[in-house]
Amino acid sequence: MSSTIREADLGPSKITPLPARTAANAPASQAHGIARNPGMKLDLGFMESMRSVNRSALERRVASLTKRRSIKADNQAAWLLRAVACMDLTTLNSNDTEERVRRLCAKAVNPFRRDIVEGLGITGEKIRPAAVCVYHPFVATAVDALRGTGIHVAAVSTAFPHGLTPLSTRLQEIEASVSDGADEIDVVIPRGLVFGAKWQELYNEIVSMRAACGEAHLKVILGTGDLATLRNVMLASMVAMMAGADFIKTSTGKESVNATLPVGLAMVRAIRAYFEETGYLIGFKPAGGISTAKASLDWLVLMKEELGRRWLEPDLFRFGASSLLTDIERQLEHHLTGHYSANHRHAMA
Repeated sequence: MSSTIREADLGPSKITPLPARTAANAPASQAHGIARNPGMKLDLGFMESMRSVNRSALERRVASLTKRRSIKADNQAAWLLRAVACMDLTTLNSNDTEERVRRLCAKAVNPFRRDIVEGLGITGEKIRPAAVCVYHPFVATAVDALRGTGIHVAAVSTAFPHGLTPLSTRLQEIEASVSDGADEIDVVIPRGLVFGAKWQELYNEIVSMRAACGEAHLKVILGTGDLATLRNVMLASMVAMMAGADFIKTSTGKESVNATLPVGLAMVRAIRAYFEETGYLIGFKPAGGISTAKASLDWLVLMKEELGRRWLEPDLFRFGASSLLTDIERQLEHHLTGHYSANHRHAMA
């Protein structure tokens, strides 16, 4: 694929060091980091070149990745710690309360029991989830609880999970979350715009959302379980990146089908194509249904094999997860003791 940027007007690079361990929503230092995606003009020709998606080939590739790689013993423990470092610890329930969010933040600051930390020899390493993800009413609570820890605060916005309120209302919600201290915003697209191939309208909406985010990073949720075809997933991914998304994300976690490896493979290949076209690195976040340590290893292998080592850092890869941390902690205890413990020994909130 040509490295020439079609119809792009990128302007100067803006450096935003997302992985830096700074206080929640602290002003971004410009000393280091990756160039933030500025987006590009909607290029329907580039999109047309990405329309052909071979589902059976993607499924064969995924099957070969998960069967070929076997990660055991100390190596497995190290990969599971990497999974934790790339996690958005999430609570998006109708019964969420400020106290529940505070307890979840406390778990994010100290994700493992002390005996596990000491047994693994990681005392002082501060291996923690990259962010805590909450609804807008709990952003200020999370920011206060995480102040000074370097753990980011992500807010789900834009009428999550359906995205069907007026655009002006959705933009106001983004601005309110940023004002309360969120430094990452997870937005959801109206899936009907994809079904109707209304690419310009979808592009314009995401551009407006990116502008409303300001310095906060924008994660665009495609709702892949609702999009019906991998072609729709591929094209929606391209539009989101052209419009300036910092991350593309599979699901809200509320669809009947959430993150699957074939869908993830289609999305990471869209990320690779966008990188080859523009030189900008886009993050990827699978979310929904990833609840076991084994599943997290499959996703890490996918990222390593398809995009390379750079995409195993929290500025470019996240898990959207609520119960995943519990199973990882159980697996780490098994690594140390040879026995599995009950879930209640690894309380989340």
